Amino acid sequence: MPKNDNINSIIDHKLFTEDDIHKMCVKLGKQLTQDYAGKQPLVVGALKGAVFFLTDLVREMNVKEEIDFLDVSSYGNELESSGKVDLISDLQTDVKNRDVLIVEDIVDTGLTLKYVKDLLKKRGAKSVKCCVLLNKETNRRTDVEIEYYGSKVGNEFVVGYGLDFMNFYRNLRFIGVLKPEVIASLKNN
Repeated sequence: MPKNDNINSIIDHKLFTEDDIHKMCVKLGKQLTQDYAGKQPLVVGALKGAVFFLTDLVREMNVKEEIDFLDVSSYGNELESSGKVDLISDLQTDVKNRDVLIVEDIVDTGLTLKYVKDLLKKRGAKSVKCCVLLNKETNRRTDVEIEYYGSKVGNEFVVGYGLDFMNFYRNLRFIGVLKPEVIASLKNN
């Protein structure tokens, strides 16, 4: 990892500006407001990355919703998914007979999302849908339906707006692509 805190030392280019992200949230919020009209969905944020997106998204939804969080990981501190999904912190809310909307920052392999969807269905959720900010289909390892997404992205390593690099840079107001040499330096260590 770069020795200094200068973000320009790790970012190759901005992929989505703060304004781009806001427009995605507004568009998704309008669609979710229509689709969940008359319902009281449980909005489940996937920690830690989805916190920023979930906060902005629910502000754009004009429905009575409840919010809860869970923490699930298939990465640990690695750059690529291990393929094994760990439930680190569970929901506090019962999902039985509830319409559940999972909110994720990004779906890459799909393994974590499939695990969470299957878990909530087994627990008796009435419906389980997902809204992700970024849909990265190039690395998909399992079939999992993503009902709502802000944008598709390629096979770039992205950070900012909740997305992290070794648990750093989540706080950026934009989404940027890491410089290839930053990733290569970690893989060589």
